[in-house]
Amino acid sequence: MTQTVDIIVPAEQEGTKAIVRNWLVKVGQRVEIDGPLVELETDKVTQEVPSPASGILAEIILDSDAEAEPGALLGRLIVGDAAGVSDSDAKVVEVSPPAASDAGTSGGEIQVSGLSPAVRRAVKEHGIDPATIVGTGRGGRITRADVDKVATERASAPEVAVPAAKASAPINPAPVTASVPSGPGQAKVIPHDRMRVAIAQNMLNSVTVAPHVTAVFECDFSAIMAHRKKHKTAFEKEGIKLTFTAYLIAACAEAMRAAPTVNSRWYDDRLEVYDDVNVGIGTALGDKGLIVPVVQRVQDLSLRGIASRLTDLTERARNSQLTAADVRGGTFTISNHGVSGSLVASPIIINQPQSAILGVGKLEKRVVVKEMGGVDTIQIRPMCYVSLTIDHRVLDGHQTNAWLTRFVETLENWVE
Repeated sequence: MTQTVDIIVPAEQEGTKAIVRNWLVKVGQRVEIDGPLVELETDKVTQEVPSPASGILAEIILDSDAEAEPGALLGRLIVGDAAGVSDSDAKVVEVSPPAASDAGTSGGEIQVSGLSPAVRRAVKEHGIDPATIVGTGRGGRITRADVDKVATERASAPEVAVPAAKASAPINPAPVTASVPSGPGQAKVIPHDRMRVAIAQNMLNSVTVAPHVTAVFECDFSAIMAHRKKHKTAFEKEGIKLTFTAYLIAACAEAMRAAPTVNSRWYDDRLEVYDDVNVGIGTALGDKGLIVPVVQRVQDLSLRGIASRLTDLTERARNSQLTAADVRGGTFTISNHGVSGSLVASPIIINQPQSAILGVGKLEKRVVVKEMGGVDTIQIRPMCYVSLTIDHRVLDGHQTNAWLTRFVETLENWVE
């Protein structure tokens, strides 16, 4: 007795559109329950959909590059008594594109046996030896995201060193580009990838629906720099990186007490103000765009707890190892644009449907006037500009300035 089980797109996308990136199992192949079955990609993360049961993949409904809305049918499994169901019993029709045949080792060709069809196509397209790729999938499996990461790194490198044993393998140092006449002269044409298109759509939507207003304050980092210098080594012994971002996150939680409405989401029929402060951290991925991992329930964490979670999230973000849960549930976002040199960025586009976003500029020494014992003195202090960009449908100047005032006070008066 056999039966079929539907493979469904998880309803965990928070409204973002998913694309079928790569089927990890071929039609007719067996998969065990919770085994990796298919990869989905959103503008935030690539996630694996596990098999809902043990069985044989009978049908693929949504193939590679198809849009996958939450709850949509991806495919079907055959399950049942059938520890012994054969491929012929399954009576399936493969609708995915035919996989490239395994390449042998003769003539310096790249060995692609054991890889999924999408990964095979990618390594051949970019001329990458899979043996040089560190897999981040389950059990060290190479994913399409791993191949894309290596291809991007190779394209940005000035030269690519090719081992002598692989010298005959075809090497394409950049993604598919073309030099064609465009406008006044020659131009290099770079097709948009899915993440860049999704980011563009989200940014356009945010500035279209929300009136952005930005307030800017100055902040003296002297207190937190002294605290960090005193405790950084102790944190490192525990495997925790104590960064300025950890202090910023802690100060955000404190500032929410002064203006709780900043920690909210706007919807057409309501405003949701949250008790939990879930802070997203914009993390750059080079030319691939950015991703926003979320530190959950910051209001309940110590500085050590925040730094520990932040260390884990940022490392996994840069290694393409985040899960859907890591980027879900944010109520507020920090953009630390100063790490790349800018003093002020305005407006920083709000991560919809959130109501505000914090911008942190470059930290630099400046001459400031400080009152000491009733006397004005000129001092050199580590200063930076901090900004709060708000959705003016939700917040006014009073809440904005109250939030920034508490945020700056928390950092400038940090207790040892």
